[in-house]
Amino acid sequence: MVAKKTKDDSPIGPTGRPYQGFPIPAPLKAHGPARIIALCNQKGGVGKTTTSINLAASFAEYGRKVLAVDFDPQGALSAGLGIPTHDIPTVYDLLLDTKRDPREVIVHTHVDGLDLIPANIDLSAAEVHLVNEVARETILSRVLRQVAGEYDVILIDCQPSLGLLTVNALTAAHGVLIPLECEFFALRGVALLIETIDKVRDRLNPSITLDGLLATMYDARTLHSREVLERVVEAFGDDVLETVIGRTVKFPDASVSGVPITEFAPEHPAAQAYLRLARELVARGAVA
Repeated sequence: MVAKKTKDDSPIGPTGRPYQGFPIPAPLKAHGPARIIALCNQKGGVGKTTTSINLAASFAEYGRKVLAVDFDPQGALSAGLGIPTHDIPTVYDLLLDTKRDPREVIVHTHVDGLDLIPANIDLSAAEVHLVNEVARETILSRVLRQVAGEYDVILIDCQPSLGLLTVNALTAAHGVLIPLECEFFALRGVALLIETIDKVRDRLNPSITLDGLLATMYDARTLHSREVLERVVEAFGDDVLETVIGRTVKFPDASVSGVPITEFAPEHPAAQAYLRLARELVARGAVA
């Protein structure tokens, strides 16, 4: 990925900026309160779940206590972490019964320091059930508030839509991370998503910030990928993260095995990219 160099011989990364080596985060002396980050994009297939799994595992590898929240009825995050979701309580139960203790639903994964609130197809009925609830946009926020003190970061894997579930995630979150496939049609919906974030900030969650846009499925060999990434950087500047996630068959292989790529193939460039992403977000102050 690194090819050109600046005048002072610094390598240039795919985003056209000097390629930095972000430092390994210092260990934490205590855990919590968590910073909540929603991974959103109403377009499907852009790497939200892959990023949720591998970024969560990367934070855990650096000693952070992480809670991943599967907020997609497809349950791909749960499956990607090897957690069966049949006949167990899920995030759907917490939304319908806010007096229920979230700790009854949280599942410990095989990754040290990484816990999960699972989801399954039941979640698809949540919007219908919640539509007549008072303050329906804040229900997830009230659920996560009960356990935020026990974690350093909470990652919410949103479904590919801008419906009530996604608005709940944005209302609960301190920051938003937007995975963006390096493909022309993926660009078209970003403005609508940014507009939705602005509306949530204006009406429901004044403190929400954009933590960054993450370029995914990047293939430096294709002119199209390079041009799309260039246009994203032109449009969003420093909001585009310097870390770029390349396209590789290792991601589906790791998903089938039910483990993050950082465990499935720890030396692979994709695994190293997610570790670098975790370091970059810590360096940017998005996570302690």
